[in-house]
Amino acid sequence: MNTTSPPWRAGSALVLTTLSLAACGGGGSDSGAPSGPDTTQRTQAATTTAANNSNCVAVKPFYWQIGDKTGLMASGSVNLTGSATTYDASTVMNIASASKWLYGAYVVERRGAAGLSAADIKFLNFRSGYTSFTSCTPLQTVGTCVAASTNGVYTAASDGKFLYDGGHMQVHASLNGLDALGNAALATELETQLGSDVDIAYSQPQLAGGVRTNADNYARYLRKLLGGQLRMGAALGSNPVCTNPLTCNGTALGTPIPTNESWQYSVGHWIESDPAVGDGAFSSAGAFGFYPWVDSGKRYYGIVARQDFANAAAGVASAYCGRLIRKAWMTGVAQ
Repeated sequence: MNTTSPPWRAGSALVLTTLSLAACGGGGSDSGAPSGPDTTQRTQAATTTAANNSNCVAVKPFYWQIGDKTGLMASGSVNLTGSATTYDASTVMNIASASKWLYGAYVVERRGAAGLSAADIKFLNFRSGYTSFTSCTPLQTVGTCVAASTNGVYTAASDGKFLYDGGHMQVHASLNGLDALGNAALATELETQLGSDVDIAYSQPQLAGGVRTNADNYARYLRKLLGGQLRMGAALGSNPVCTNPLTCNGTALGTPIPTNESWQYSVGHWIESDPAVGDGAFSSAGAFGFYPWVDSGKRYYGIVARQDFANAAAGVASAYCGRLIRKAWMTGVAQ
């Protein structure tokens, strides 16, 4: 396994039948918090919402958890009557586009104090013009995937405009020393920056969508953002761009978010900033339904974990459920 760190160029700064609950686990605490609902109230509200809200009933079965920088505070497995499928914190699954947040954090950590370059930002908030990505295969490397099909094709007409596409990150990785890495070596390389405790694997060497992991491992990553152990914590929401083709005055070409909502995109993650229903949370929903988030105040993290290959909108559906669980937690009121 190749664990050699690649050369990096310096840049200028610039996601019911039984429900299991783990309230107050892992040392989570509201100590020093402003007045508001206590952890018991928050847990009850979130649990009720996960089990009963129609947006959450629609995505059963799933597992959810919420915590803070110190650890897990509440969780539950929401099952589906008649289904043998269940999820818990240790269920390994394909997280699809939730991979993007991990790669973004890797790049931010690699750049260090120098910060992201203007080119990095353009690749990480999806305005680079590399918008013809199809897929990688398991035995490829980062570089051979870029060279396959139209994956590395540059389109001048999309340069400078937001278009949600895996090509941005794939080409960026290729340009920055990761060309030779296959699945195992790529996972090892990301862990050099995210930490070996954030245990990930790749099903294909695709930076924007190839990661397999479980909720507990992803939660370790999110806690590092909240606790300041990773630079992405400070970079959350930075360099935002408009993403809705209907409202962005020609600066956005395509988004997986339904166009009746307008979110922004930062470096490898969404900002749920819709004027009507957004709460400013940071998130990275995956196409198969894995939905991780950090609240706008960077105090809590949450995850809705499930895997649905049949529904093309599974990620959005998990986000609709997850944001209501988040609202229930923040307010102490079931949604």
